[in-house]
Amino acid sequence: MVTQKEAVYTAITSVLAEAGVNFEAGTDVSTVLTKEHRAQVNAILFEGFKNGGIQLDKSFSDTELKSYVSGLQSNWVRKDKRLNGGTQYVAKNPGSRQGSSDPQIKAMKLLLSTLTEESERSEVEAEISKRQAEITKAKAPAIDFNSLPESLRAKFAK
Repeated sequence: MVTQKEAVYTAITSVLAEAGVNFEAGTDVSTVLTKEHRAQVNAILFEGFKNGGIQLDKSFSDTELKSYVSGLQSNWVRKDKRLNGGTQYVAKNPGSRQGSSDPQIKAMKLLLSTLTEESERSEVEAEISKRQAEITKAKAPAIDFNSLPESLRAKFAK
């Protein structure tokens, strides 16, 4: 079974080779990848998932899988240095999805989108930040301070 990253890379290189496009790893594939090429890559990936040849941890309906495959291709064209011209990928809004699965934060963000008065918006934004800090603190690793050397234990144990 092949990883999703390798499946995308292999599908893109094979579609471009079949189309007679000269592509070398480490160059920006987005300059040569047409809409038709992308559709062919999506079809290859879709079939790879359907026949179990590509790793997939979740089950999707055919419609959901087609959407997933399209996003997957875009994701790896941006992130894989063999496909993006060798540049390091940097997220545009790091942390923007923090707490996105938390029902309390979801509700507060929905409330925030309905507010227009700045004082109300600030109040809700403060509560969102407070909740995100709680979530981050809950995910912090538990450190066994007794296992640390005495010099570090004295300095960092609280």
